[in-house]
Amino acid sequence: MAAQNLERLKINRQPTAATPRRRWLRYVLISLIGVAVIGVVAAKLTGPQSVETVTVANAYPSQSYTLLNATGYVVPQRKASVASKAQGRLEWLGVLEGSRVRTDEVIARLENKDVRASFEQAAAQVKVAQANLEQGMAEMSDAEANLRRSNELLAKKFISEAQHGVDIARYNKAKAAISGYRSAILSAQANARVAEVAADQTVIRAPFDGVVLTKNANVGDNITPFSSAADSKGAVVTIADMETLEVEADVAESNIAKIQVNQPCEIQLDALADTRLAGTVSRIVPTVDRSKATVLVKVRFVDKDPRVLPDMSAKVAFLSKPVPEEDRKPVTAVQPTTIAQREGRNVVFAVKDDAVQEMAVTPGRKIGELVRVDGVKPGDKLVVNPSEKLKSGMKISVTKK
Repeated sequence: MAAQNLERLKINRQPTAATPRRRWLRYVLISLIGVAVIGVVAAKLTGPQSVETVTVANAYPSQSYTLLNATGYVVPQRKASVASKAQGRLEWLGVLEGSRVRTDEVIARLENKDVRASFEQAAAQVKVAQANLEQGMAEMSDAEANLRRSNELLAKKFISEAQHGVDIARYNKAKAAISGYRSAILSAQANARVAEVAADQTVIRAPFDGVVLTKNANVGDNITPFSSAADSKGAVVTIADMETLEVEADVAESNIAKIQVNQPCEIQLDALADTRLAGTVSRIVPTVDRSKATVLVKVRFVDKDPRVLPDMSAKVAFLSKPVPEEDRKPVTAVQPTTIAQREGRNVVFAVKDDAVQEMAVTPGRKIGELVRVDGVKPGDKLVVNPSEKLKSGMKISVTKK
């Protein structure tokens, strides 16, 4: 029995058939590659679709009337650097940048004790001359009365011819002195006016209604007319008349034939990008800038806006006709390539959180290269040239230019 069990435990040494391991591995690798390719294709078909987008903006219907565009700057046509003809130390300054001033309003004052004293002295000299005249008038009146008595006494032979001659000479002398006293008064008054003007020149006044643009000096500075000396100032402030603001634009001489005086314009300031102001051509400067081959055109504001300031950069659109009131307001406009047809409807695809949303729109009139639409608002991002496969809710990735 034990021998039989030991016989069963022997290892079978006979060769067995070879297993096709290489062929099996080849099938596995081919299957894995196929699965990977299918996955890549499926990812491409079901992954985010790449699209190009644009932003909805406001457009102005007045663009349809534009003949020519130009750029320029806002410039006040009446502007002054206000200074004093007198020389001295600035004692008081009553304005700051942005202060509004009226004609002849006192805005600054120099030290004037010396010139004020000279004026008071000249005024006193006028009073002295007037007193001398009064004294001379009294003397002449006395001499005249004395001459009348002398004439009566001479007729009665109570005085001699010599005494009568003395009385006549006294009267003539008093009469001649009156002319001298009156001339002295005129001279003293002229000197007083000179001193008054000198004193008044230490007071700096606004030459016209306007706004202070810059403050060029401070209290304590030495003010010198036509200043070129060190540590001295010429102008105290610079004032501009805001009612005379105009846009000075350079227009190429090849286009100047399209512009004429009183032509309607539309002005857009970079500082007020959402505002369009009506304007008109006030004048064309009759000279050409050789270096730039341009002609200077000045455009006057028809619409006044207190936010307009000197030296603001501006764009001017020269129009073929005045803009009607209904066309002066901005409207929503899009590029025509963003509008697609779906089931007979005009739609656009707006980007919302990495997906697109189909929105129905109503196209309107064409404004330049854009089309007015209702149904979207400025700031919305729309897909350009949406494909037929693009559906609402699909994930997208925005292509960057």
